Amino acid sequence: MVSNPISVKVGSVELKSPIILASGTCNFGHELSEYYDLSILGGLSSKGLTIRPRVGNEGVRVAETAAGMLNSVGLQNPGVDYFIEHDLDYMDSLGCGRIINVAGHSFDDYVAMIEKLDPHKDKIDALEINLSCPNVKAGCMSIGSDPEQIKLIVSSLRERTDLPLWIKLTPNVTDIKAMALAAQEGGADAVVLINTLLGMAVDIKTRRPILKNNTGGYSGPAIKPVAIRMVSECYQVLDIPIIGCGGIMSYEDVIEFMIAGASAVEIGTASLVHPTCPVDITADLKKWCETTGETLSSLTGTLKLW
Repeated sequence: MVSNPISVKVGSVELKSPIILASGTCNFGHELSEYYDLSILGGLSSKGLTIRPRVGNEGVRVAETAAGMLNSVGLQNPGVDYFIEHDLDYMDSLGCGRIINVAGHSFDDYVAMIEKLDPHKDKIDALEINLSCPNVKAGCMSIGSDPEQIKLIVSSLRERTDLPLWIKLTPNVTDIKAMALAAQEGGADAVVLINTLLGMAVDIKTRRPILKNNTGGYSGPAIKPVAIRMVSECYQVLDIPIIGCGGIMSYEDVIEFMIAGASAVEIGTASLVHPTCPVDITADLKKWCETTGETLSSLTGTLKLW
């Protein structure tokens, strides 16, 4: 009998459960730790960190929609140096997987971030590289929409650290498989699918976008079918693991992602709706395994396509 039927592995990273708190929805764990013991979970992905502190976008940053939410926070964060000095030890003490989300606006930003974090590798399980930010040096194009740029930056980061590199990709592309393959060719240990879809909401009284930034990242239950499709497509061509993300609200959603090809999942918007949702889902997954006699790790990629 398996001692922990919900434990999973993402490459070399062992997690006690497939549930990871998605970046940007849990800060560094301080707030949610007041609601429950985070050691119950598989991991926590930190707030997206940049080389310098960022105050984020002005005006309205979040808008609720019929089946999800829009956000345009603008990567507000204290900067990597402050994080290392004040928050890294706290994350290390939580008892779950320690995933640091790395963001940047240029090639040099990402390299500098890795050089800052690598000396602290004993307190980090994986680096989640967010390749959905503007590339200033390439004319504000999104790094994550250019396979050549993805391969270049991942290979450069690979040369600078032996920490697992999880590459978080944007779904706002024509062919997600090409982006995922580029990450793999660059030396990624896993890919995270998907980040938010680009969306907009309009105030019909003012006839202006509700978000001051006009557009924002769309997340929540409505994007799950898109995420499932992209996970399935990439599973068929990749040799590295996939972390599924997008619209998970229940244990059935987790199982669906894993059947499609995910080795683990991230939960974001659901935590904002029900802070204890990740714990509830974890408990439900344990019950499901007890009832069916299956292990979660055995589900990955068992989808039977027509």
